Amino acid sequence: MNKPLLATLAALVITGAGMAPAAAATATHRTATETKSAAPTLKAVNFAGTVSLSNCSGSVIRFPASADSDPALVMTNGHCLETGFPSPGEVIVDQASSRSFGLLNASGTRVGTLRAGKVAYSTMTDTDVTIYQLTRTYAQIKSSYGINALTVQDTHPTAGTAITVVSGYWKRTYACNVDGFVYRLKEGSWTWKDSVRYTSACQTIGGTSGSPVIDNATGKVVAVNNTGNEDGERCTDNNPCEVDANGNVTVRYGINYAQETYNIPACFTTGNKLNLNADGCTLPKP
Repeated sequence: MNKPLLATLAALVITGAGMAPAAAATATHRTATETKSAAPTLKAVNFAGTVSLSNCSGSVIRFPASADSDPALVMTNGHCLETGFPSPGEVIVDQASSRSFGLLNASGTRVGTLRAGKVAYSTMTDTDVTIYQLTRTYAQIKSSYGINALTVQDTHPTAGTAITVVSGYWKRTYACNVDGFVYRLKEGSWTWKDSVRYTSACQTIGGTSGSPVIDNATGKVVAVNNTGNEDGERCTDNNPCEVDANGNVTVRYGINYAQETYNIPACFTTGNKLNLNADGCTLPKP
């Protein structure tokens, strides 16, 4: 997976512009390399609404039905959780947290600090996501910093879409396209379903884990950046492999991946409250 970067290794990783996917703390993963998108950019993608974590990247997100008065949410990877990687099969809900996030404006300047009240949801099973509930509402964040949350698209992404991976940790953006989708992506002990495969232009590095993957045409979040095959190994840590419906395994050295997010909005109801039993919610349950 794109693992979190160790603070002590940050200086070593920062020059890895051509490396693969990433997070930034006890494990090292990668992020997409800068390259021109094959499709024209219809919206200016910038850093507004993204956040930096101690070891990863993330973003302030809202869902199509979220209200300005709702407590705001921050999304990153499951493997970016401050208490360590969730075990295979483990799902964490409503866990106390006071984690802080550096909020960025459009130019990538840190304009304030946001704080979590709890981990609303976290898992590395089927997907790789952590969603924090903050102590402020969207309206309060807008009033204080003039920053809007990024909206999570509630429909499946499309192959060929021009995308941008926006890393709040590194304050860098990486452009490429959705190359396709992976039936099962296996890395070490973890298996993820229906993952997004980037075109080769997206070479992610450690610290980019949790970055929002933004559809250039709509400005909406379609996935969360999480991993890449760093060494050409087969299905090992930092070297995910693709497994098709027939069990055939493919290794794509240097290719990076993200986890889809379109299925998350259905699991959050009025007031941004998590309801894993809501109609249409398919996220793993505890």
